[in-house]
Amino acid sequence: MKLYGLKNCDTCRKALKALPQAQLVDVRTDGVGADVLARALAQFGAALVNTRSTTWRALDAGARAQPPLALLQAHPSLMKRPLIETADGTLYLGWGKAEQAALA
Repeated sequence: MKLYGLKNCDTCRKALKALPQAQLVDVRTDGVGADVLARALAQFGAALVNTRSTTWRALDAGARAQPPLALLQAHPSLMKRPLIETADGTLYLGWGKAEQAALA
């Protein structure tokens, strides 16, 4: 199981603590594979881009107008976190009650 997120993100740390078998992939240093990103974008759509982040607020209107895939590849910290990929390839976005129940 892989957990795509940031090592200093509180939500990612909570998910890692609850999922000891998960391996953290820091999106700032390691990035997210193009295939995983494309599948996540197809499954979650615009919800994959965190428009409440400070990174988003720092972007100008031209940068915000880019396609989501290009935007996430250029600024990986814009991705809503965590993105969890199970061994069978199922993707989960976030760490809400539904995701916790499904992965427990």
